[in-house]
Amino acid sequence: MNTSFCKVKLFVYYIVTSFITYASVDALQILAIEHIAAKSHWNFMSAVLQSLSENGHNVTVYTPFPVGNQSNYTEISLELLPSQVGLDAVELLNMFEKPTDMIPLIINMTRDFCNIVYEQKEIQELLNSDKSNYDIFITEVLSSECSSYVASKLNLSLIYVIPSPMITYMEHSVIGEVSNPATVSHLMSHHAVPKTFYQRLSNVIILGFSLFELIFKEMELKKIDTQPYDLVESVKPSLVFINTHYITDAPRPLSANLIQVGGIHLKSPNSIPNDILEFIENSPHGVIYFTFGSVISMSTLPDHIQNAFKEAFGQIPQRILWKYEGEMKDKPINVMTSKWFPQRDILLHPNVKLFISHGGISGVYEAVDAGVPVLGFPFFYDQHRNIDNLVEAGMGMSMDLFTIQKDELLNNILELTNNEKYTKNAKI
Repeated sequence: MNTSFCKVKLFVYYIVTSFITYASVDALQILAIEHIAAKSHWNFMSAVLQSLSENGHNVTVYTPFPVGNQSNYTEISLELLPSQVGLDAVELLNMFEKPTDMIPLIINMTRDFCNIVYEQKEIQELLNSDKSNYDIFITEVLSSECSSYVASKLNLSLIYVIPSPMITYMEHSVIGEVSNPATVSHLMSHHAVPKTFYQRLSNVIILGFSLFELIFKEMELKKIDTQPYDLVESVKPSLVFINTHYITDAPRPLSANLIQVGGIHLKSPNSIPNDILEFIENSPHGVIYFTFGSVISMSTLPDHIQNAFKEAFGQIPQRILWKYEGEMKDKPINVMTSKWFPQRDILLHPNVKLFISHGGISGVYEAVDAGVPVLGFPFFYDQHRNIDNLVEAGMGMSMDLFTIQKDELLNNILELTNNEKYTKNAKI
């Protein structure tokens, strides 16, 4: 396991406890709210909170994914939030394909989520209380407009967590700076580093549009649909924990209060269920793990795309673990399907030769930590950039899912599994 990732959790603890000045040596009382009902977002937020809880601080978190309380960790369910799990792949791509569509959609969506959260009885009771017993408020940056309201109302220091590697279009409003588009790729760019004139120009255009759209869309919504949190001046964060790491991302300037904690969600491996373990270990040519994460339902992919994968998989010697919901028609004999696999544990098994992924940043860190090459099919948001970082590192290849052809897919799988340079680069 990469030691750089292992040090992150302890680093979070020291940063948080050292930035707060308090008179006693008592544990901090931490309030947290997760407004986005997406597993990848919650996995990062949860990892930060669990790290603090394990080091003695008392955490109370409002979450759409409660799993149970611990001695100094209390969860309160936000069950009314619409789940962003198992969505239709084609509909999702149509919604988020272009940055020009994505920015206003994200703004509308996060405000809707804020309103749903504030309608809940537990949140109303919290905000109406005369005195808060908390010291710190931790929340996700995508809900910054209503997060500021909580921090201001309860007079708490504010800490943001950013589940993606960066937030280019929100940096000015949240941190007070703007990344140089000539050297730093926009979050929604399709390249890791802008190298050509065209890439730099497109970077400038995307950044300019996103800043303009963010400012004026928020102004419009505040005017036509004024909420209590719109009437409170924005609170700047004392700290920002961002899901990035120098191992997987190009160098860029960061403000002093922005702390890189990419890989904090990585845990020690558990034992793999027996049926999956036997499938892996009894494969003489190794295993390929294939998933598009929790947001996208693989069974909603068009038939011609699913068939391209089935036909290619049927012509390779490896076995395939394919995260797939429901029954699969014409499943190749070398494929095992399940609606859930222990991804972290599987990738760490030495017989896993390739990871086929959509490029979610959590999976990227898990692949890098395990030293497994990646064949990426990015959909939207930061995924193109995440995969391109792996391509730049020589440990991956990228393909367009919706123009996929069986022969190209087969050739790329054979290249990644047979050419040792990809595995060597992945393990550096």
